[in-house]
Amino acid sequence: MSDPRWSEALAHLPDYLGNHVRVSVAALALGLLISLPLALIARNRPVLRGTLLGLASIVQTVPGLALLALFYPLLLALTALTATWLGFSFSAFGFLPAVLALALYSMLPVLRNTITGLSGVDPAVLEAAQGVGMTPRQSLTMVELPLAMPVMMAGIRTAAVWVIGTATLSTPIGQTSLGNYIFAGLQTQNWVFVLFGCFAAAVLALVVDQLLALIENGLRNRSRVRTALGGLGIAALIAATLVPAIARPQARYVVGAKTFTEQYVLSALMAQRLQAAGLPTTTRAGLGSNVIFDALAAGDIDVYVDYSGTLWANQFHHTDIRPRAELLGELKTTLARQDITLFGELGFENAYALVMPKKRADQLGIHSIADLASHAATMSIAGDYEFFSRPEWAGIQKAYGLTFRAQRQMQPDFMYAAVASGEVDVIAGYTSDGLIAKYDLVALADDRHAIPPYDAIVLLSPKRRDDETLKAALRPLLGKIGIAAMREANLRASGNDASSSPDAVARWLWEKIGPK
Repeated sequence: MSDPRWSEALAHLPDYLGNHVRVSVAALALGLLISLPLALIARNRPVLRGTLLGLASIVQTVPGLALLALFYPLLLALTALTATWLGFSFSAFGFLPAVLALALYSMLPVLRNTITGLSGVDPAVLEAAQGVGMTPRQSLTMVELPLAMPVMMAGIRTAAVWVIGTATLSTPIGQTSLGNYIFAGLQTQNWVFVLFGCFAAAVLALVVDQLLALIENGLRNRSRVRTALGGLGIAALIAATLVPAIARPQARYVVGAKTFTEQYVLSALMAQRLQAAGLPTTTRAGLGSNVIFDALAAGDIDVYVDYSGTLWANQFHHTDIRPRAELLGELKTTLARQDITLFGELGFENAYALVMPKKRADQLGIHSIADLASHAATMSIAGDYEFFSRPEWAGIQKAYGLTFRAQRQMQPDFMYAAVASGEVDVIAGYTSDGLIAKYDLVALADDRHAIPPYDAIVLLSPKRRDDETLKAALRPLLGKIGIAAMREANLRASGNDASSSPDAVARWLWEKIGPK
């Protein structure tokens, strides 16, 4: 384990594993609290039983990431209502939406196995219970549940494995988990992190499953020792993950980041600057564009880097394209109305651009998006997960009349390799990405200005509006990161060695731009 990336992965393990266990246990407990009483009520009511199992089955058809993401805006709206009507609010970010979504995911196996277990009790046994004078409650607690418990435990084991696996998808809504390894590793091509996250999640699921199996075996064989050992094992696991969280001082500042390499680097850079100023800081990375903005507005994160064009078109739904200075001025005013501070510009622009191999572009005489329009019908295009649903894409299509043969969505870093190898003809890339030079690609000119300016800007949450210590720590970054430096940083972060981690690249970037 001489590779420093393994050491870095291990350093994150107490935090990621602890949070993963806590959210999984809370979700499973909530799922059991809801599912078991419902199963008991519905076991002798065919219509209710069918309805509950049908609804739980429908939940299982919803992709885990979508279900997790849906709870965030719902809770955000709810907390706004409680703040207005009842005078209190709660965080809709991270833990709560993850617990609620995962609890729903846990319900189907618990409901199904509980109903199946209770329905499978021999009628002769029930008659005997009635014959000796047992009440329905006594029959349930002393006869039916003990006999059905092994089948019920099998359902709980299945639910536990599902919850632990799906919890890795909670990273984009702000819940720290073992998924942080996977999302960060995929974005930065740190395969050590990806493997570490997958392995840790698999081991955790296996350990929990075996402990629950021990409880199940104890119940089946009337062995109190095995049941107690399984219960103690789960309690010990939970306690072990709580100790680091209790011992670790709480971070006062939270730096957010979106789901691509540049954001990981910039969030690491800001976190390092805050820590150097003596401010305890943590990062929440891998957040979607709307989630991260809403989290900032709600005070769940304190600072992050966004892009003027994203806010202009996506967040505030403007369709007109204005000159850079005018657009920034209007954004600053609009953000101030929401008590969000546009602290300043970092000094570079990361705009969307249609990108293709330079050699092929030269062969076809394509130098601009207008030139591409006559060839697009025979070509395929790839974009990131957001691009084709963003207003910018609609604007490009309207301005140039583009119609491609096929559209594909890909992990951002994979797009560049795909277009370089000919898997797709064009990609929606980013102008600050060093992979454009690495793969000998060219960004096509946007002569009709369909794409708005995308200056990288630092946003502060309402509660940090007057935080001069925070501002002083971040001020040395403003206007200092040029496009060349950011491209090189992004290229370094796309490598596959220890020096390519976001923390290492952020340190390199500070050495390049910081006070000499």
